[in-house]
Amino acid sequence: MLPNHSPLVIAEQFGTLETLYPGRIDLGLGRAPGTDPQTVRALRRNASSSRDFPDDVAELLALLDDPQPGQTLRAIPGSGTHVPVWLLGSSTFSAQLAATLGLPFAFASHFAPQQLRDALAVYRDTFRPSPYLAKPYAMAGVPIIAADTDAEAQRLATSLILRVAKLIRGEPFFMAPPVDSLYGLLSNDESLLVQSKLGALIIGGPERVQAGIEEFLADTGVDEIIFTSEAYLHADRLRSFEIVATAMRQLTLQLA
Repeated sequence: MLPNHSPLVIAEQFGTLETLYPGRIDLGLGRAPGTDPQTVRALRRNASSSRDFPDDVAELLALLDDPQPGQTLRAIPGSGTHVPVWLLGSSTFSAQLAATLGLPFAFASHFAPQQLRDALAVYRDTFRPSPYLAKPYAMAGVPIIAADTDAEAQRLATSLILRVAKLIRGEPFFMAPPVDSLYGLLSNDESLLVQSKLGALIIGGPERVQAGIEEFLADTGVDEIIFTSEAYLHADRLRSFEIVATAMRQLTLQLA
């Protein structure tokens, strides 16, 4: 969340990571503060910081690039590390900026899928080749709840649905145990809002999960998927990712 931080500090932090773990670090930059106004003040930022996002991104890219003759401000470490930078977004704003700068773009469809297709279209249609990329390269977030059976996956997904409902209500939204039925726990309006935020959600056993991933890839044409799996128990999350990993291996073999 770049508005919460100085570009110089981020360049030095990620430059340190890149120095310690060469070739293993990506830097994703978001425009939203991602928090409440009180926390923004505590970070010593202000509500208008997001307006400086394009300039801050340009400054950060320059700090990670090779130093120029006469350049006095340098990130140490960071300067010359060329940490790969992605722009993150849940609207068309960052899609347009990523296209203008020739950067890879990741869309937050795991919680805000409404503008996914519009953002991808803007990014691809207006992309300008750059020293970073010759052609558009897009990633999308996909929420997924996978289990050994469709019924079990549906039950586990109630934890995520209730968590999003709490977020909509402005309540603390810690994960709750799954329930056998959501009847009476959400109003009609809340159900519609939850559906809008989880429109990309894939729920099911192995076969349904693989079909859902195939459909998402065919629909969006993204180059990468980043999965989230918000089950209540850690063991259920691990099993969900195991099923997803198997599905992705099978898809890779099919495409090979």
